[in-house]
Amino acid sequence: MALKIKPKTTVKLRAKAQCPSHSLSQVSVRDLTFDIDEPTERGGTNLGPTPTDTALAALIGCTNVIGHKCAAKLGIDVGELTIELASDFDRRGVTLEEEIDVPFPRIDLKVRTGNAVSHEDIERLRIEVGKFCPLSKLFRQAGTEINEEWTSS
Repeated sequence: MALKIKPKTTVKLRAKAQCPSHSLSQVSVRDLTFDIDEPTERGGTNLGPTPTDTALAALIGCTNVIGHKCAAKLGIDVGELTIELASDFDRRGVTLEEEIDVPFPRIDLKVRTGNAVSHEDIERLRIEVGKFCPLSKLFRQAGTEINEEWTSS
């Protein structure tokens, strides 16, 4: 009889950073390092995306990963996804003008499959991704309205 090993349901994620200036964070995650920085016009060195750009990019990456997992679970062959994002960003918080409860009031997310997929399957996939994408949940629970447009090639 084979033993069933149950995977952990909660894990600890870790990151650390060296911050040699007011704008540059040299982040280490697992065995990877990357820079988060501000553009030169805001006093940075432009060595990487800004913190807010990084958060939005994380939503794209999460949509891709969870999208493919959900598609496989549903038996839908989506092929390569193309994802575009546009966001409203209330800068009054980062400029210290005033505290902002919802800095990203709206995100428009466009997801296009690389393979032809029926409208019904696209809708099933969109709903499933909304249930399981942790970054989508994080933004929504913070008060961000995410408008999604899922289309097929």
